[in-house]
Amino acid sequence: MDVLATPWSDGGPGPWILFFPLFWAVVVIGVITLLRRTVWRGRGPWQGPGGAADGAHAGPSPLSVLGRRFASGEIDEDEYWRRLSVLEEQFGARGKRKRGAE
Repeated sequence: MDVLATPWSDGGPGPWILFFPLFWAVVVIGVITLLRRTVWRGRGPWQGPGGAADGAHAGPSPLSVLGRRFASGEIDEDEYWRRLSVLEEQFGARGKRKRGAE
């Protein structure tokens, strides 16, 4: 060991000793980055593309429930459009739908 360290610092460990803390710093930063991009955001490799685990969804989307209720006749056209506008305000419009002539 003295043969390797002698040219740098007269028998000390030499500048290569700095590579160990730098190596572990890179490892820790890499692990934290990996966790932030996957598990902590709810997108682990065992989960579906939507972010939640299979079967963990609360149910169908509000827009699909509204469409189903309108199609089955539970609500009329005016109530459908009124509720659709509220849902679009809350969740963001995915494409403006124009209301037909009444």
